[in-house]
Amino acid sequence: MSAPLQNITITAPGFRGLNTQDSPIGLDPAFASVANNCIIDQYGRIGSRKGRELLTTNSEILGSSEGIRVISSCIREDGTKVVFSAGNNKIFKGTTTLVDATPVGYTITANDWKMLTFNAHCFFFQKNHVPLVYAGHDGETVTTIEDHTHSFGTPPSGNEVLAAFGRLWVADITGDTSTIYWSDLLDGTKWSGGSSGSIDLLTVWPTGYDEIVGLAAHNGFLIIFGKTSIVIYSGAVDPANMVLQDTIANVGCVHRDTIQNIGTDLLFLSNEGVRSLGRVIQEKSAPVRDISKNVRNDLLSLIPLQTLGICSVYSPEEAFYLLSFPSSSIVYCFDMRGTLEDGSNRVTVWTNTKLLSFFRDISKILYLGSKNGISTYSGYLDENATYEMKYFSNPLNFGDSSKIKILKQLDFIFMEGQNTNAVINWGYDFTESYIKQPIVIKNIVVAEFNVNEFNTPEAVFNKSAAVDKQTIKPNGTGFAVTLGLDAVINNSPLSIQEINIQALLGRSI
Repeated sequence: MSAPLQNITITAPGFRGLNTQDSPIGLDPAFASVANNCIIDQYGRIGSRKGRELLTTNSEILGSSEGIRVISSCIREDGTKVVFSAGNNKIFKGTTTLVDATPVGYTITANDWKMLTFNAHCFFFQKNHVPLVYAGHDGETVTTIEDHTHSFGTPPSGNEVLAAFGRLWVADITGDTSTIYWSDLLDGTKWSGGSSGSIDLLTVWPTGYDEIVGLAAHNGFLIIFGKTSIVIYSGAVDPANMVLQDTIANVGCVHRDTIQNIGTDLLFLSNEGVRSLGRVIQEKSAPVRDISKNVRNDLLSLIPLQTLGICSVYSPEEAFYLLSFPSSSIVYCFDMRGTLEDGSNRVTVWTNTKLLSFFRDISKILYLGSKNGISTYSGYLDENATYEMKYFSNPLNFGDSSKIKILKQLDFIFMEGQNTNAVINWGYDFTESYIKQPIVIKNIVVAEFNVNEFNTPEAVFNKSAAVDKQTIKPNGTGFAVTLGLDAVINNSPLSIQEINIQALLGRSI
């Protein structure tokens, strides 16, 4: 008697994101082995990321430099917004046309600025550079802080600056990596007198010695990230009387620009992966959670390769935390809608995107900096070019690794992706030489809504999404099966809703 046909359904393939850390044998089919240029969408499906819509029209002003390394914005007192960026050892204003805003006679030797808005001013700090300011209420030019009308004292030339608790905080200064300086209350140009001051952490570090990498404010606490430890102060509203609240040893931060406040927590990159700093005040504990557990080794291998720094951004609108390794042209995208059972977050990667900087501004626009200038995260083209989305499952053994699998039919169900050229892949027994079948995802709409053909309000409904089912008759046999999709994203989103597999289970060997 012939073996019965088995029906296996993978609902929402890749729903759990990438897992390159654990053995692929027997992994939950909801994990993916490859998820390039993908996101996990709001419906839990793996789908294409958005593209980069280039705003800048005069990219020649960037010369042969790597591109836009920093982006920020200043909200002036009249409510208007000015976008600033840095690259090619210059400071620019604008997005469509980049205008050189570097102060006359000011020499810039690096593009590692930390820019932020405080009290209608935009401040610019970088190690070994005299700090700059743009006063959003009384001028259109960037000047040194010392040249500002209300300046008092000498501002520290630090590499890290934080606006919190009504003042600026600066740290990571050449030759002084253990002191934090703060400005007078509500005045980022006043660094002497008033309530300005400083504190040395040399006797505070839990490991005896460390260097300040980054600063953050969370739940009323001042968080100080060192290379190998974290120090937490309470009462920073009155810094002269703030109190050491907690210290965490053997966990530090790799780069200041990986720190992001996501509202309920702080995310940062450590030497052991992307961490979440959870605060439980009542218990006076600081548990640390690894959200990159499922891709940790791959992610950590990129850190020593970076010569262009590491950058990140959190977007509440897109519900993701992006971590870019520009020297490797890789971005890790962590879905922040929820966590998996092990406390990690679902993750995908974006490839061939040398993103040098991010900025999400108060108007909820997500800006991206690259070699050609400033883009927004929108549309489904990368600067008018197509890009490839790639999804591959882990090897599937259908619950019985001892029996041969004979594939009879594959049904891929897609959402959107009208007229998208794609290739369905399948292979057996851990091969990377896949059998391929080209397809075109059709423009099929389930129903036509939002069109009132009867001239009555009751006839108007929400428009249904475009759905397409592609059926493949595969060949070959093996003990484990891997399925995949390569799709060219060309101005249309694409998500994989479901994969249905019909197979015969053969003899055991």
